[in-house]
Formats: sequence, structure tokens, C-alpha cells
Amino acid sequence: MSTSTQAVGSQEQVPGKIRVFLLDDHELVRRGVAGMLEAAGDIEIVGEAGTAAQAIGRIAATKPDVALLDMRLPDGTGVDVCREVRSKNAGVRCIILTAYDDDEALYSAVVAGASGYVLKDIRGNGLIEAVRKVAAGKSLLDPSLSRLMVEKIHQDQFEQPQLASLSVRERDILVLIADGMTNRQIGETLSLAEKTVKNYVSSLLSKLGLQRRTQAVALQIESRSQPHA
Repeated sequence: MSTSTQAVGSQEQVPGKIRVFLLDDHELVRRGVAGMLEAAGDIEIVGEAGTAAQAIGRIAATKPDVALLDMRLPDGTGVDVCREVRSKNAGVRCIILTAYDDDEALYSAVVAGASGYVLKDIRGNGLIEAVRKVAAGKSLLDPSLSRLMVEKIHQDQFEQPQLASLSVRERDILVLIADGMTNRQIGETLSLAEKTVKNYVSSLLSKLGLQRRTQAVALQIESRSQPHA
């Protein structure tokens, strides 16, 4: 973080203002979002970061009311940051900013303890209202969708015990492996570098105590065939 950004994070809290932290790997995006939010008058930007690693430490130092976290980052995801931040300071409310509106994004956000997620094509006023709502302790998640996600979480508890050790991303990749995809095809599907996919595959095999992809496929298929309680 630049000296000026650190100075902002060290300022005393302005009474009545919502303290927001921004995480996005594009500086121009951060500047644009920061300017828009601060123009609202009741929001101040207390810090920013371009990577997951930077964000975790800086959020702990600035203690914002709301952390606006980009889903896709060079070294992880906004969900990873949310999970880490919420485990240490539940008072920081997180909003995941994503380009994809799907069940997996919602599921990941709920599991990580986020107050919800917004799409990147949201209008400025919509984002401002989302920040205000979350700062007030409300959720951006539709109650019916939240219930579905909770049911999914409960169902997951009845899957193969080994699978519980996998991260959301590793589970995504395991499913695609079981569907017969190569590392390159998985990378194209999840917008990941082929080398990154290879690292995830090695990690999930290690966690499962397996040596080969075919063993992982068998485990995933067995899990699918088991009836849920």
C-alpha cells in the first residue's frame, strides 16, 4: 500500500461515516469505486489492497465496517479473504464482488460468512445502497436462497468424510475431473492458469491421501451415488 493509503487507514474514525475497505487487483477500478462511494457523503475509504495477502493484514489494521472484496484475485479469491477476516473479526462485514451470478458463488459467499455478493455490472447507486445495508447489519442474500444454501451445507456433511477437507475451489476441480476434463479444460472453465489447476489437483490428492486422478474420480462418483440423509 502506498504511503497515502496507509495514512488514510490510520486516520481516526469520522463519526457517522461507514468505513469501507476495497480489495481489487486493478488500481483504476479501486480508484473509481472509492471516488463513487466517498461522493455519497456518508462513506469513507479506510484502506485498499490489490492481492489477498495484502488485504488480510490491512483489513486487520484498519478495522473497517465493510470490506468490499473482488472475487478473483492473483493469489486467491475474495471468499478466501472473507473467510480469514471473519474468523478473526466477525465485526467486519464482507461483500463479494463478482462477475458471475451462480449458485456456486452464492454458496461460497454464505459458507465464508459474507453478508452477500453483488455483480460487477451493478449501478453506482446500487453499490452504495448495498454498502449501507450491510453496514447496518442486514444481508444482501434473499432469505429463500439462503435457506437453500444452508440445506446444501447440511447435505454436504453426509458426503465422504475425506471430501470435507477440500476447499470450495478444490471441490469444484474434483467435480470437473470426474467429468473427464483435463487440467487445461478445467483451467478454461474456471478461468485459471493450467499450472494453477495442476497445483490444486496435487493439493486435493494430497488431502485425500490419493496418488492418482482416477482414485479421486472414483471417490467423487461414490459420493454422488450415496443418498443424503
